Amino acid sequence: MVTFAKIPVEALSPQALDGLIEEFVTRDGTDYGAEERTLDDKKDAVKRQLDSGDVAIVFDPETQSSNIIHKDDVGKRDPTQSR
Repeated sequence: MVTFAKIPVEALSPQALDGLIEEFVTRDGTDYGAEERTLDDKKDAVKRQLDSGDVAIVFDPETQSSNIIHKDDVGKRDPTQSR
């Protein structure tokens, strides 16, 4: 069974990190509750979670794609199905 590879934040250029975070917060189905937040606010919140270690960047070699997931899901094959 293939698992996701965790990618250190420091391994990405600032531009790549910003692009990944922006893609993550603008995905269809992303819900931030009743309170409206700006794109920059959403990106800042994800960056803080990355810095604190609450979420991690992972790479799926099978699909050649990256994602941001909860730290507890890093070792799981399909973390999107567990939360």
